[in-house]
Amino acid sequence: MKKSIYSILKGTFLVSDDSFKNWRMILFISGLAIVMIASSHSADKKVYEIARLKNEVNEMRSAFIDGRSKLMRLKMESAVVSKMKEKGLSPSVIPPKKIKVKSQN
Repeated sequence: MKKSIYSILKGTFLVSDDSFKNWRMILFISGLAIVMIASSHSADKKVYEIARLKNEVNEMRSAFIDGRSKLMRLKMESAVVSKMKEKGLSPSVIPPKKIKVKSQN
């Protein structure tokens, strides 16, 4: 046990005659570590992208609500009457009449 620990600390297990097995294992573990790091970076990118898209959706939603409230104010009868008064038009005092169309069968 003591000899194997000294072998690992000194690095003699990498240059001995049967070191090919050790090198294969080290390369395999290194490859797995690289894949794990790349996967972690990919997940972080996705988290940041999701956060950015959530902010964008919130901004668009607030712009939509703002536009809808402006439209509601413009559609109000009082707003239409005031805009038409600026152009010299006033609301009619005579109520509208229904026009009925009879079919010619």
